[in-house]
Amino acid sequence: MPVNAGPRIKDLPPSERPRERLRLRGAADLKTSELVAILLRTGTKGLSALQAAEQLLSKFQKLEQLARAPLEEIASVPGIGPDKAVTLKAAFSLGERIARELQAEAPLVDSPEVVARLLREECRQYETEHFHVLLLNTRRRLIRIERLGSGTLDAVHIHPRDVFRAAILANAAAVILAHNHPSGDPSPSEPDIRVTRDLIRAGQLLRIEVLDHVILGRPTTARPEDFVSLRELGYFHP
Repeated sequence: MPVNAGPRIKDLPPSERPRERLRLRGAADLKTSELVAILLRTGTKGLSALQAAEQLLSKFQKLEQLARAPLEEIASVPGIGPDKAVTLKAAFSLGERIARELQAEAPLVDSPEVVARLLREECRQYETEHFHVLLLNTRRRLIRIERLGSGTLDAVHIHPRDVFRAAILANAAAVILAHNHPSGDPSPSEPDIRVTRDLIRAGQLLRIEVLDHVILGRPTTARPEDFVSLRELGYFHP
């Protein structure tokens, strides 16, 4: 059965166009199919770029499978063709090279300023609190960043097992906790302090050190830094 053609992207209101939304709100606001549609740029007769992207993702199910698929198989999907398949392959190859660069040049995470720099751009997109854990090796270099939950620390019920399961699986020697305050004020709340102390105690039992908890907000004239460190505020002392 032929697919009914959806509206062309250029015929959508500006607020609904994937490119415009990416410019205004960042890539995290877009669905995977919309990001793929941006790469495809145009559809074909009877098939919009977004519909072609959705068919592509439906066929391969996972981005990893799409990235590994042969060019000919990608090109055979309706609305794709050889040129668009090459564009997709190039995008995936760039992503793989970025991952290799990050792995080869894992940053040294030795201050709350580094934590803020790693998470600032991502966190400023969020309208709710998102909790992250930075997994570090014995030399305090970043293994990876895990995002564990969103909402508020009370609402998402961040549990030590979630934090330290990720650390154990990554063979991490230490972790740094981080989350954002959408209000812009990074001052720690009572739940922030309570969760931090619970995780410090759990880390001591597992011999995985909790080095800090960094809260990101927004800078103001009175407070030029957009983050606070609970270690620097004294909450890590006995």
